Amino acid sequence: MVSTNKKLSVLTCIISISFLFPFCGKNNGSTSQPPPPPPATKTFINPLLNGADPWVYKKDGFYYYSQTVGNRVALWRTTAVSKLGSITSTEIYKAPAGAANAENVWAPEIHFLDGKWYVYYTAGAGPDDTQRTWVLENSNADPLTGTWVSKGRIFTNNTDFWAIDGTVLEYNSSRYFIWSGRPGPVVQNQNIYIAKMVNPWTLEAPAVMISNPSMPWETNGGPVNEAPQILKNNSGKVFLLFSASGCWTDDYALGQLTLNDGGNPMVPADWVKKQQPVFTKNPGGNAYGPGHNAFFKSPDGTEDWLIYHANTSTGQGCGANRNIRTQKFTWNTDGTPNFGTPVPTGVGTNLPSGE
Repeated sequence: MVSTNKKLSVLTCIISISFLFPFCGKNNGSTSQPPPPPPATKTFINPLLNGADPWVYKKDGFYYYSQTVGNRVALWRTTAVSKLGSITSTEIYKAPAGAANAENVWAPEIHFLDGKWYVYYTAGAGPDDTQRTWVLENSNADPLTGTWVSKGRIFTNNTDFWAIDGTVLEYNSSRYFIWSGRPGPVVQNQNIYIAKMVNPWTLEAPAVMISNPSMPWETNGGPVNEAPQILKNNSGKVFLLFSASGCWTDDYALGQLTLNDGGNPMVPADWVKKQQPVFTKNPGGNAYGPGHNAFFKSPDGTEDWLIYHANTSTGQGCGANRNIRTQKFTWNTDGTPNFGTPVPTGVGTNLPSGE
């Protein structure tokens, strides 16, 4: 028989041990950490910023961006195109008031050629019929600094009238300048012209026309082919994308020319026009009049991206309501680009790979 005092002694020991080691028993889960939150989705929202006529050029890890500003040429520099809206631009050139290139400064493009920077842009003296294409040059390694020198107009004698939206094609060790122009001083329709380049500011005559607006989707609001842009696939096949119909309509859209394999860019028959537009409006996604595009690679080089302007609502035309959007595109099995449909505004889009 156990005495009462021994029973009390054992009970006191048990109680003491339970206070000293309160968690010796099986863990009931009350101290486990909450699961970590899922990783944030890396997305951005279109549009990126207000503006029109976007251009992107990548060099040494930086993207140099420009768009129509109105009375001057400005550049943006970034490592992430999706963040353009948060970056301040730098003015690099403004012509003196009253000069032949002081007004209606449109669609500047920056290129790095022969160890120097060049900007091709459209400008005039005010009236529409004075619009011409001009060249700036900068020998500094950093295009946001140094001195930009005007090299004057770039033209050929047989097209020395209205000309806009110049760009450069490098093909088979030669350079070509491509732009939108009119067939004469009083004719309003816009065609695509090409000329061989002697140097970055001089063209070899004559220029030849390689596209004119002849199909219904190219003539909404007026016969227009403008804003030519070059795109090459991984095998080097050359495509020329252009904007068709009036920018003042909702039906402004992208058309496509393809240079025949081994073709001569100066021979119009070597360019084949696709019979339908390749990128058109998406009213359900708030994209009207998508056009005047450019192309760029993602930071890691694995993706191809389209950048363009569009209106958010119908009937907004060629004014200040236009805004800049970007989206990834893919390639068809035959090597041609597939741009899909303009992505809706206000919806998260995955960042370019490597951002």
